[in-house]
Amino acid sequence: MDGFDYIIVGAGSAGCVLAERLSVNGRHKVLVLEAGGSDRRFYVNLPLGYGKLFFNPDVNWMYRTEPDPGLAGNRDFWPRGKVLGGSSAINAMVWIRGHQTDYEDWASIADAGWGWDAAREAYRAIEDNEAGGDDLRGTGGPLFISANRRDLHPLVDTYIRSAEAAGLGPTEDFNGTRQEGAGIYQMTIKGARRNSTARAFLRPAMKRKNVTVLTEAHATRVLFEGRRAVGVEYYRAGKLHKVRAGREVILSGGAINSPQLLMLSGIGPAGHLKDHGIDVLADVPAVGQNLNDHQGINYTWRMKVPTYNDLLRPWWGKVYAGMKYFLAGSGPLAKSINHAGGFFRTSPDLLRPNMQLYFQAFSTLIPREGERPLLTPDPFSGLSIGLSNCRPTSRGEITLNSGDPFAAPKITANAFSTNHDVEEMLLAVKFLRRIAAQDPIRGLIAEELRPGPEVSSDEDLIADFRARSGTVFHPSCTVRMGRDPATSAVDPDLKVRGVEGLRVCDASVFPTLIGGNTNAPSILTGWIGAGRILQDAS
Repeated sequence: MDGFDYIIVGAGSAGCVLAERLSVNGRHKVLVLEAGGSDRRFYVNLPLGYGKLFFNPDVNWMYRTEPDPGLAGNRDFWPRGKVLGGSSAINAMVWIRGHQTDYEDWASIADAGWGWDAAREAYRAIEDNEAGGDDLRGTGGPLFISANRRDLHPLVDTYIRSAEAAGLGPTEDFNGTRQEGAGIYQMTIKGARRNSTARAFLRPAMKRKNVTVLTEAHATRVLFEGRRAVGVEYYRAGKLHKVRAGREVILSGGAINSPQLLMLSGIGPAGHLKDHGIDVLADVPAVGQNLNDHQGINYTWRMKVPTYNDLLRPWWGKVYAGMKYFLAGSGPLAKSINHAGGFFRTSPDLLRPNMQLYFQAFSTLIPREGERPLLTPDPFSGLSIGLSNCRPTSRGEITLNSGDPFAAPKITANAFSTNHDVEEMLLAVKFLRRIAAQDPIRGLIAEELRPGPEVSSDEDLIADFRARSGTVFHPSCTVRMGRDPATSAVDPDLKVRGVEGLRVCDASVFPTLIGGNTNAPSILTGWIGAGRILQDAS
């Protein structure tokens, strides 16, 4: 098992891209260690099947946060991918790059190589966009992006017209020149199957002789000689193994697992490591800090017209949906439940949208044990519109519960811990009701179910969103990248401070949280990061 040039820990959104990019020239031997198993599972490939993966420990780390005062004391549930493809194999498949100014923020904190011009060109190289190529979109790249223009629920058009009546005009492409507006989401779906990074990047790379992928391989420590990373220790099939890297070790475990593995390896806040009996190799206070995440909530209505509830709840509807999927590759099973959405500003004074919308012709108020009930919705015609904040100012942290590498880390989310986040969310939930009060959707609504019309005062609305909000699964920034050693854990080349031969490349290195879904920028990070690694190898 020696003789590898690069060891990549984690086959997620960024790790799969790294494996493909670092191996394509044939000059480097690459080993990928993935704690989870194969992505060749029915519910991974079925687009709407991600509801079945939500509480499945075979593919999901199933983390819980600490009790959060900002969420009425609740312990939020954080699913993260533990499978080839990582969270791109269990997510809702929405393809959002983020606002142009998000990358200008990155450039100001890191360098121009992470700025908008570089990001735009990288996205164009990554994409094979069904909507066609132009100055912003790419075609011919490894990742097919569905334009998602066919077989939409009829209420999608109703939602878009109602949002326009509420003052939020339509937009044709959230990844185009104008993010603000209501419209249809592009999806990482190809041929009615989920198009995860494992499918688009890792599987092609695995056909090369210079790529080795080990599943069920749980990394426990980075190995060092002096201050240089030389390999990784991991458990597989109950046995401890060690493997060496001739060039570099690259951590791609995501915003939770990457800082955890750094700390287990002696890199992080010195006092915290000593508290857990870990010898300090490098005192890097930023490791595990600066946790950013989007918080979201749904408002739900009972409808006078059929929604997907009416199709997917009864047994005959499931049979019909299954036949449409297997015979024609169409119907609700072939898509994410979020057909449409949008971006808006809670104040006209803002220079960019600060809130994201999610439209679902569907509702799941009645819980179902052990499942996010996407395939068994409520027994009535229901519809939900959700939202999440784009750039919250609240910050949490990832720390260790113990020095045991198999113990879950401690996640302190600190949601809604700033007045800014509470005030903008209050304005945002009021906008949901504003949309619902417009024609044509107004005449189709029978009643508001959540939170219900009795929740009307500012105090009650705040109490409601504290009680019902939660992550929209975008944790980031816990091994922050930047020029300033005082505020970052890795430099703009993704090299871990205080050591050599070790990089981190995943959502944990984001300098700031992107205003939108984080799968696309995670893939981007793998793409640009691989370029920097190869530049050093030349």
